[in-house]
Amino acid sequence: MAERFIDLKLIVGLGNPGSEYTETRHNAGFRFVEELAAVNGAQFRAEKKFHGEVAKVNIAGRDIWLLKPQTFMNRSGQAIKSLASFYRIEPENILVAHDELDLEVGDIRLKTGGGHGGHNGLRDTIAHLGTKDFHRLRIGIGHPGNRNQVVDYVLHRSSQDERIGIDNAISNALSVMPLLADGAMEKAMHKLHTK
Repeated sequence: MAERFIDLKLIVGLGNPGSEYTETRHNAGFRFVEELAAVNGAQFRAEKKFHGEVAKVNIAGRDIWLLKPQTFMNRSGQAIKSLASFYRIEPENILVAHDELDLEVGDIRLKTGGGHGGHNGLRDTIAHLGTKDFHRLRIGIGHPGNRNQVVDYVLHRSSQDERIGIDNAISNALSVMPLLADGAMEKAMHKLHTK
């Protein structure tokens, strides 16, 4: 089977704006794009027309936009749609990094398409883009064990051990970014998913 090529143009980190949310589990996507910007010498700047903060990085010779929606999680799609429409970026050229309850802390997975799994940021992104067919970087935060505790769980800070696990997962994801930027989705998945 031929290697599936992706033409990555936009990486979105999902999270909530404001210092009170910075260390929460729900902001794992923000943390990923912040690290990605930092290691590539880029800085985010506020862009009102995109309802978010944006940066531009060059990875493996390719220019890629980074976006942190400032609309709060359940309106993330508004910011993504604004930037994607302005730069004529198709959903299949977008990677959305987000916290994932269904993965253990420290696990990280790439996937293409699929539902929102109850994640409000993904739900709004699907609604605004009109498709599920964008790429996802799922950053494991674990599950509280009771679905009635999920909202409280994601909006609380990670423990020290969880923080280390999430940081390690983000480091692993950063290591496959040159492959993803080069379009090699399967190779990136294989490297990231193989321990």
